[in-house]
Amino acid sequence: MTGTESIAFDTPQRERRADTFAMWVFIGSEAMLFGAIFLVFFVAHIDFGPAFAAASKHLSLPLGTFNTAILITSSFTMALAHMLALQRRWRATIWALVATVTLGACFLIVKGIEYGKEIHEGLAPLLGLPFRYAGPDPVHAEFFFGLYFAMTSLHALHLIGGIVVIAGMVALWPTSSPANRQRRVVAVGLYWHFVDIIWVFMFPVLYLINR
Repeated sequence: MTGTESIAFDTPQRERRADTFAMWVFIGSEAMLFGAIFLVFFVAHIDFGPAFAAASKHLSLPLGTFNTAILITSSFTMALAHMLALQRRWRATIWALVATVTLGACFLIVKGIEYGKEIHEGLAPLLGLPFRYAGPDPVHAEFFFGLYFAMTSLHALHLIGGIVVIAGMVALWPTSSPANRQRRVVAVGLYWHFVDIIWVFMFPVLYLINR
């Protein structure tokens, strides 16, 4: 009985294509997850539009806008890392990756500050915390904030995953071959841009609704 070897990884180019295809499959599955959550939000907004609009005004628009700018900038540094890796400018690639991780960490810090503000104001209906809301229709406002925390925390978890992967990739950089460096940067770049795009859609849905 003879074995059959896959030709998917017999050259660096094929290996990179296989990694890219696998990442697209993963991104597609995650897009369906976020799509389902967005669908729940939009259906609820149809039924409880005024309550959602009033609740949205309690979110911090300046912090949300600042975080959007941070993630858009991180997409630029990730794209820069991709370009530099293809040119095999390794030192510059590492700096671009470090900048991307730093911006991602800044986003999480700002989000943590925002969460702290909302918890202090009693707008976090989770973990048994008391929900205090002085606006109209507090029942459906609580539903809005429940969806808000579910959506943004899920996004934050995906961002943390990206940060961990990039940090690990940088740690393994000295022992990686040039081909492995390139394909890893390309694959993680696709994931990072996906996470950024999710926030670009999430920001107007949560923060700008009927403002």
